[in-house]
Amino acid sequence: MKKQEIIFNISISCDLSKAGKSDSLVDTVDYKTMKQSILAHVENSQYFLIESLAESVAALCLNTEGVEEVTVTVDKPGALRFARSVAVEITRSKDK
Repeated sequence: MKKQEIIFNISISCDLSKAGKSDSLVDTVDYKTMKQSILAHVENSQYFLIESLAESVAALCLNTEGVEEVTVTVDKPGALRFARSVAVEITRSKDK
């Protein structure tokens, strides 16, 4: 299977009040580690559907300490003729 270009937009919801008061990296979500995990996962994956890829990335994000909810948008540029891109967006939370 030939790898295709995709673009992610990920929004996470978490309690950042402690980090906002302390201004300390130890009190917030480790975005760099989360990004590295997502990149490694995606680069080593073989999904046919961007819907499945979005689900797996959402699950990975929810496994990150402090993340309560995540919205993942997977955009696939050039997927359809006469369209700039095709995208899916999902929102998942730990309680669902």
